[in-house]
Amino acid sequence: MSIIYILIPIAILFVIIAIGIFFWAVKSEQFSDLNKQGHSILFEDDKEQHKNANDRD
Repeated sequence: MSIIYILIPIAILFVIIAIGIFFWAVKSEQFSDLNKQGHSILFEDDKEQHKNANDRD
């Protein structure tokens, strides 16, 4: 039973830390454009090839 007196404050501390990290991420606009990274992975090579082709001309 005495372990509960240790585990409950640790669990509350973890929840407070998780909420703090979540609000920090929202405040720093980490979730503003969720599709950008997915599109940049798909089209990154095309941009580099297009840039290299323009440099050669």
